[in-house]
Amino acid sequence: MRLIRRFEERAIELVRSGDIASGIHPCIGQEAVAAGVCAALRPDDIVLSNHRGHGHLLAKGSDPGRFLAELAAKDTGIDRGRAGSFHPSDFSVGVYGASGTVGHGAAIAAGVAWAVGQDSDRVVVSFFGDGAVSQGALLESFNLAALWQVPVVFVCENNYYATTLPADTAIAGTVTGRAEAFGIPAYTVDGQDADVVLEAAAGAVGRARAGGGPSLLEFSTYRYEGHHTFERTMRLRYRDEAEVARWRARDPLALQASRVAPGERERIDAEIETLLDEAVRYAVESPQPDPLDAFDHLYAGGMRVRAGVSHA
Repeated sequence: MRLIRRFEERAIELVRSGDIASGIHPCIGQEAVAAGVCAALRPDDIVLSNHRGHGHLLAKGSDPGRFLAELAAKDTGIDRGRAGSFHPSDFSVGVYGASGTVGHGAAIAAGVAWAVGQDSDRVVVSFFGDGAVSQGALLESFNLAALWQVPVVFVCENNYYATTLPADTAIAGTVTGRAEAFGIPAYTVDGQDADVVLEAAAGAVGRARAGGGPSLLEFSTYRYEGHHTFERTMRLRYRDEAEVARWRARDPLALQASRVAPGERERIDAEIETLLDEAVRYAVESPQPDPLDAFDHLYAGGMRVRAGVSHA
């Protein structure tokens, strides 16, 4: 959790310096969900992430240096600078992609879960936010996952705002009710306490691994930063300061740190700072992609240009 928090803070610094040109969607405040859920997974289990997914990749094991290089669009990034912050994947740790359009990663997750369920006990996790719960693609995914009883855990990180829209003004009924309508067990869980998250995730993952089919976990959490770093310049006002203060009083990082001996906390903090100092150096000093390679990896079989059209 300390790694995720400090990674996001260092990434914001790189946005300010211009080393990350596109900006990011920070997950500061939501670290317990990523850490707790991924702690319940095996290395060979699979994750489908979303636009606020840095914590998911780090919790699953992505290298911070190569990930920061990806955010900076460098050739040494985990996706050779082609994915950036919005669409990262890291097959080496089982992250099969991140969907920028809300809810659509769930359809990929259901399909992947069906495929791996044919000959293994691997589990797939799909992360999405509260803004996704009325998307047709998500509901179609619930339907197929329930029909086929695939080993997928749907994880809703309900931070109560879809960009600037409060969830309680946009969601009729409940988040869990969406899944229950398809016969999928669904639970609302405290997403600020990593131990509680881990316990809930371990139960859902164990059920899926044993052939029990899909589950939905709605984690009640909160992002302390804006929807995107652009909010720092636009100065949007849609949240009450008292509301933010109430959620900061239950900072998941502080809560988890209170369970660690002071000496061990200091060791962890120092280790993370050293790791991220090197990660930032690696990202900033890494080379830019070669424009001549722009079409590489676009299609599995290569890109075939029409006759008479210059590749350049």
